[in-house]
Amino acid sequence: MSRKLIVATAQLGPIARDEPRSSTVSRMVALMTEAHRRGATLVVFPELALTSFFPRWFIEDEAELDSFYETEMPGTETQPLFDAARKLGVGFYLGYAELIVEGETKRRFNTTILVDQTGEIVGKYRKVHLPGHYNFEEWRPFQHLEKRYFEHGDLGFPVFETMGGTMGMAICNDRRWPETYRVLSLRGAELIMIGYNTPVHYPQAPEHDHLQDFHNHLSLQAGAYANGAWVIGTAKAGREGGCDLIGGSCIVAPTGEIVAMVQGLGDEIATAEIDLDRCKELRENVFNFTLHREPGDYGPICAGADEREAERARVTRDSIITSR
Repeated sequence: MSRKLIVATAQLGPIARDEPRSSTVSRMVALMTEAHRRGATLVVFPELALTSFFPRWFIEDEAELDSFYETEMPGTETQPLFDAARKLGVGFYLGYAELIVEGETKRRFNTTILVDQTGEIVGKYRKVHLPGHYNFEEWRPFQHLEKRYFEHGDLGFPVFETMGGTMGMAICNDRRWPETYRVLSLRGAELIMIGYNTPVHYPQAPEHDHLQDFHNHLSLQAGAYANGAWVIGTAKAGREGGCDLIGGSCIVAPTGEIVAMVQGLGDEIATAEIDLDRCKELRENVFNFTLHREPGDYGPICAGADEREAERARVTRDSIITSR
């Protein structure tokens, strides 16, 4: 049976702070419809796709903060996206801010879901690698308060058997960490979907600003190649809320090659036919995990700070003894 499918990265341009969800959802339905016209059966939207990237603002009013979160999925305003998926037979990845109320406690996550071609939710992931900071920092031209507005994801890195393959999800900063791709691939992920909102300006190291697009593609391509997986990265792009966001939404083959990419910084799709069986080209050869991995030597990756320091001291001591 063929394991080929046409997929689309569906980049969104800027979303205004006061833009209603109905407007954003309408834009997403238009992208999904165009992707369907091109034969796609899976569409990947960005991180926090329903609203402007609100962690750039220090929001003290809790009601205003809550307005950026979804308390149900689908909800009244997002239902048209699910209806379109069902009508067109197109699955999708959707990033959004999730608010859960447990008793008197509010829990907030940076979340993504995977919806199949019948419009049913078949997978959920909550962002693990939260970047940024917790408190307002006056020196910044814009804030990055993900650590304030979201909890560390509590679902780990799950995979989902759906749409003819094994699918995994990650969000934005997760793509910079090799462990994200490795854990998903060890669990069998053949396609990894990643939405992002990435500023052009990096306040802590502005000398890296010109490298933002390079680092984005470097992370996606290295993750694909080192794990023999297809990767789709999708941006929210353009000048949003006074902040410039990179684009570069793309589809990456297991060889690390970019096979499709958008051209601009607005609402746009790029499509490609992918063959999930191509993962075997890497996984049965140079990155054969069973044959070539040496997990016994990777202890420091998962060790705590104290354990890492003890290991560093041991290795240093042993190297000194050996050199005598």
